This record gives sequence, C-alpha cells and structure tokens, in this order.
Amino acid sequence: MAASNVRDVIRLHANDNIGVALRDLASGTEATLDGATLRVAEPVRLGHKIALVPIDAGERVRKYGQTIGVTTGHVEPGQWVHSHNLTIGDLDLDYAPASETPPPCAPLAGRTFQGYRRPTGRVGTRNYLAVISTVNCSASVSRYVARRFDAESLAGFPNVDGVIAFTHTSGCGMPYGTLAHEMLDRVLGGIARHPNIGGYVLIGLGCEQATIGHLLSSQRLVQIDGSASSHAGPPVFSMQDMGGTVKTVEAAVRAVAELLPRVNQARRETVPASELMLGLECGGSDGNSGITANPALGVAADMLVACGGTAILSETPEIYGAEHLLTRRAVSVEVAEKLAERIRWWKWYTGLFGAELDNNPSIGNKEGGLTTIAEKSLGAVAKGGSTALVDVYQYAQPVTARGLVFMDTPGYDPPSVTGMVAGGANVVVFTTGRGSCFGCKPTPSIKVATNTPMFDRMADDMDVNAGEILQGRELAEVGREIFDEILAVASGKRTKSEQHGIGDEEFIPWTVGPML
Repeated sequence: MAASNVRDVIRLHANDNIGVALRDLASGTEATLDGATLRVAEPVRLGHKIALVPIDAGERVRKYGQTIGVTTGHVEPGQWVHSHNLTIGDLDLDYAPASETPPPCAPLAGRTFQGYRRPTGRVGTRNYLAVISTVNCSASVSRYVARRFDAESLAGFPNVDGVIAFTHTSGCGMPYGTLAHEMLDRVLGGIARHPNIGGYVLIGLGCEQATIGHLLSSQRLVQIDGSASSHAGPPVFSMQDMGGTVKTVEAAVRAVAELLPRVNQARRETVPASELMLGLECGGSDGNSGITANPALGVAADMLVACGGTAILSETPEIYGAEHLLTRRAVSVEVAEKLAERIRWWKWYTGLFGAELDNNPSIGNKEGGLTTIAEKSLGAVAKGGSTALVDVYQYAQPVTARGLVFMDTPGYDPPSVTGMVAGGANVVVFTTGRGSCFGCKPTPSIKVATNTPMFDRMADDMDVNAGEILQGRELAEVGREIFDEILAVASGKRTKSEQHGIGDEEFIPWTVGPML
C-alpha cells in the first residue's frame, strides 16, 4: 500500500462484505475506500468492522475472504458490525488435508547472528544459569537462591545474563505418571536442556509426587560441563534430606557459585540463522492484528524458514475456526490429521468443564474490534506465514523439525510461551494490539504493536511498530524489519521487556487434569 493511497477503511479480500476502520470514524463521515467513499452510519472505532454492502439477517459475514460468523439482523452499508449483530454460527470447515501444500521456498543464504554454540550443538541466544524448582513446595527456596546472585555479585561474570529461579504452582496433587505429570516433566526438562541455559541446579522438597528421580530419568538430564559426552547428573537438592530451608539455600548457593565460572566461559560466535527457533505469539489482540503485525510476522517467519530455521505456531484454541488453512498447507495427510486430532481433543477437554472453544475472544479483544473466535483465529494464523506445515507437537515436546511447525498450547499467553520455550524456542516474537507487557526468561520476547496509537502510548514496552502499515508502509518492509530485529536480539540486543527485567514470573507450565 503506497503512502499516497492512505484509506479510512480497508477491504482485506475482494469477496469481503465488511471492511476494517483504519482510524476512529465518526457518524456521518465520508470514509474513503478503494477510490470510493462510504458514508459511516454510526461511530466505528479503529480496528472495528463496517458493513460495505447490505447484509441480510443470517447471512455469512466475510473477512480475509473467509466466513467469520453470521448476522443476527439486517445490516446496512456504513453500519458497525460487532457483537450486537454478529455471532459465530455453525463452522463447517473443509480441512482438505495436504491439498494445498506450498512448494519449498527459495533458500535465503548468508543471514547470521551471534549465538552461544553449546556442546550439544544447539545454539543459545542468551546465557543464563537456572535454579529449577521441581515442586511448588521448593519455590521459595529456589527464589532465595537466585536472589543471592544480584547484579553486583555477577559483576565478575560478564558473560552470564543472570541467575533465574524457575518456579511454578504444580509438582504434587497429581496422579503419578499421568498426562499432567508428563507435561510438567517435559517443561522442566526442556528448561534444563534449553540452549539459553548454561547450567542449572534442581531443588525439590522430597516427598512430592513429581519426584526429582523421575524427572532425571524421564528427561535424561545431565549437567552442562563443556563435554557433550558427559553423563554427570546436575546438582540436586532435597529440602527434607538437606535439613530444611536454610541449609538447602546455603548448599544450593555454593553449587551455583561453583557453576558460574563454567557458565561464564561461553562466548558468542557467528552462526547461521538456521539455528534460530522462533516462537510466534499474539496477545491482547485487536482488529488490526490480522492486518498489520501478524501478517508482517508471517513474512519474518517465512524468511526464517527460507534460512533453514524453525517457526513455532501455537495456541490451539486461537486457531479454531481457521485450522483448515493449516491442514490444507500440511506436508502430508498424517501431519494434517495430527492437527485435527488436537482440535477434537480440545473440544472434548473444554466440554468436561461446560466450556466451548468459541468462548473467545476476550473482553479486551472485543474492545479492540474482534467479535468471533473465527475472526480472531484467521488473524492469528497469519503469524505462520505461507510455508508448508511440516509437523505438529504436543505441549512442551522437544521440537526437532525445520520449517513451520505447530505446538498444542492454550491460548493464555504465559503457559503458551512457556511450552514453546520448553520445546526449544530461543527467540519469541509477540504481537499485541491492546498492549501486552509480556516477557519470558530465558528467551527474549520482541513486542510488535499492531497500531500506532498504542505503540506511542506504550513506547517503553514496544520494540517494533507494525501500525505504520495502516499509514501506508509496505507490509513486506515491516516483515523484513521484524526479521532483522530477530537477528539483532538473537545476537544480544536487549528487548524492552528485558530492559525492564520482565520474565521471571511469566514461567507458567500448563496444568491439565484434577488437582488431588
């Protein structure tokens, strides 16, 4: 879109019967659209929908060329289309598995970043030391240990980004060996093995259901000591065996102090962009998300895939209503079926609690112009770009494929990102329209704003302004800016959330099943 063609309303697809307001429109405004004008019948805010043609009651409303719901009453051109006259209706999606698999994209060579090559061969973008709590009962002790290593005490270790306590609310009150137990072990094991973690210790209470022994064996955990062949176990502390809080803290502090010089030996080196694993997340979305930040991030994801890297799309409840766009792009019927099975599981799982997948969008999403889950999901899927879907992963499962993959996570941002990070994501890009301030250590989180008013209002938290697309900047140009920002952040540039120190409290493993 050229700067000389700035519009008041945008039609996203030729078959759409609604447009999206690019600014707040007052009643009676003669809004410009594709060289024509449309009289606004009532106030329509930035990111909200406006009818372009008469739409009868019960008729399908189309955005992005896809159905986002049906009208509950007659709508005239220029009227606001939102929750008062639009509902989800029945979704009848044709999955057509692997029917539109894109060809491999042209390789993009020569793109690099400065990363930490680990003995395992994986590459980190940060170099943290982790204090991992295996159960909530050891969470406070884990925090006490990490707090002993403040900026002053770490001054002699310039290559260490910090000591982080990974704490959570689970680890007990769960049936042994069940899905909940397995998922927690995957998360904790994924953090211990993460390429952004240079060393770690484990702290438990001693009588918990999720035992340290089970974690060590199920995740085959070893300490990082510079030797890829080492089978030495990590420092492990049981509060009951150690004699309580004080003795455990002091012993763990000594272990961390012994690990720090080893972690500090890591040095950044030039590595290809193919070593990046990018977590794609959107939160606090609005009606502009699917127009600006998400498709621009999709451009960056495509570029990373062309480099040989990996992009992880997630948030299963927030692709519902748009999953057919992914199943059609799958590399095989089997991969498409893996995604379809996750949708069926979520329908079953939410039904256990009397909920439905279409209870989204949130109150804030609706304030930003999103009405139905199909509309929200169609915009969210745009983060995945245009390449083939090569695999589907369970929550926090180690991601090994190159290309675009999907991970089954909740739509709630903290557990969603926690799962992708545990799966190996070493950079996250987080798009937001309402203004999220999220961070997630040990992985840097780049914030991309969907609109300029929010970017200006929350400039201290935003890294990239995709809202410039609404003012005429080319989407592909913003996508390239995001990709360049990914490489810069992977090389050590600190994101806004990192500058604020955000990310210690956002580690939240997804918990399923009853709490016993």
